Amino acid sequence: MQTWNDMKQIQPLVSQMLVNSFKKDRISHAYLFQGSRGTGKREISKLFAKSIFCPNRDGAEPCHACNACHRIESGNHPDVHWIEPDGMSIKKDQILRLQKEFTYTGMESNRKIYVVVGADKMTANASNRLLKFLEEPSRQTTAMLLTENGQAILDTIRSRCQLMAFQPLHSVHLEEKLVEEGISESNAKLLASLTNNLAEALEFDEENWFANARKLVIQLIEVLQNKPNEALLFINHQWMPHFKEREQLQRGLDLLIFWFKDMINHDLGRDEAIVYIQEIDRMEQASMRWSRQNIVESLTSILEAKRKINQNVHPTLVMEQLTLHLKR
Repeated sequence: MQTWNDMKQIQPLVSQMLVNSFKKDRISHAYLFQGSRGTGKREISKLFAKSIFCPNRDGAEPCHACNACHRIESGNHPDVHWIEPDGMSIKKDQILRLQKEFTYTGMESNRKIYVVVGADKMTANASNRLLKFLEEPSRQTTAMLLTENGQAILDTIRSRCQLMAFQPLHSVHLEEKLVEEGISESNAKLLASLTNNLAEALEFDEENWFANARKLVIQLIEVLQNKPNEALLFINHQWMPHFKEREQLQRGLDLLIFWFKDMINHDLGRDEAIVYIQEIDRMEQASMRWSRQNIVESLTSILEAKRKINQNVHPTLVMEQLTLHLKR
C-alpha cells in the first residue's frame, strides 16, 4: 500500500501536481505518465484511482481500507480497467473491447478509469482507435497512459494528455527497489551508484558480466597493492578480455572510481557513503598503499582514461597508461 506521502518521497513533483488536482477539483480526462521502468508509474496510477473512487477520501488521500480501495489494490474494481500488451503489443481489439465497456453505465457510479500500461507498444491501429476515444472525452472518464518511451506515442495522443514526467529514482529509493527484487544490499548499493535506471540495474545484475566486473576491480586493487610488477600482465590477460567493448570499459572504470572514492570516504569516517560496503577490511589494507594525495591523483588518472576512451584512443593503450599511473 502506497500513500501520497510515500509517493512524494519518490516522485515529489508528479505527486504534488496530482494532489493539487484534487484540491482544485481539476482532474484531467487524460494523463501521460512518462518515465523509465521502476519510477512509480503503476503505483501512482493505482493510488490516483483510489483517490478518485474512495468514498472516505481525506483531501486527496484515500482511506486504503474501504471496499473500493481494496478492489483497486487487487485489480478487481469493475470501473477501473487495465490494458496491457498482449504479447509484444497492445492491439486494436483490446482498445475496441475497452470502448465497448465504456458504453455501459458504471457498475457503481458513472465514473470510469482506464490505465494503458506500455502505451508506446500500441499498434498503429490501436493508437488510432484510442485517439478517437480521446477526441471525445467524458467528464466522468479518466485515462492514464503509462510509457517508458514517450517519443513513441503519437503526437496527436500526447497533445490530448497532461504530461507527467517521472524522474529517475534517487539512489536510496533505487537501492530499496533492487533489494525488493531480491538483490543483495551490497550489489544494490553498487548498482544504484552505477545507474539510476531500475531496468538497467536489473539487467546488469542478471548478467554474470557484472559480478565478474566487480571481482576484477577488487583483484586489480590487490595486484596493484601486493604485486605491482604483475599489474600490466593482469590488465592484458584478465581485464581487457572482460571489458571488450568501449561501453563496458567505461563501466569498469566507473567501478574503479567508486573504489577510490570509497577509500576517501572511509578515511573521513563517512562509512554510510561507501559503495563497496563488504570490502572495508581490504580498504584499510589499501590505505597503507595509497595516501589521500595518491588517491586524488588516481581518480584524476581514471577520469582522464575515461575521456580518452570517449576520444577513441586504443583501449588497451589507455588501460596500460592508467595502470602505470596507479602503480606509482
